[in-house]
Amino acid sequence: MTNSEFKVQLERRTVAFSVAVIKSLRNIPAGLESKNIREQVMRSATAIGANYREANRAESASDFVHKIAIVAKESAETEYWLLLLNELYPGVEGIAGVLSEAGELTRIFDKVRRTIAAK
Repeated sequence: MTNSEFKVQLERRTVAFSVAVIKSLRNIPAGLESKNIREQVMRSATAIGANYREANRAESASDFVHKIAIVAKESAETEYWLLLLNELYPGVEGIAGVLSEAGELTRIFDKVRRTIAAK
């Protein structure tokens, strides 16, 4: 797989992840505490793909590194919020799956960030 194909595949994966998160949030019971967490996770989850697309269109190598660092942070934040939801509402349909994907995305973007920073 070429670097270009990888970028396209990962962009699609982040879109699919955002959609899956939004759909699984529909299964969380309504309540004051869950409202805040749902809003936080929706913002951070959708920011992953948006910022990754922006990174792929960076104006310079340093701009790319900066934007990938933001993507890695958003991914880690999303993983945190999903972990919290999973603890508060165990067994809610869809949460375990998106939590697993969030972990994988976090590892991918951390690896990209470390690889680029090492150059």
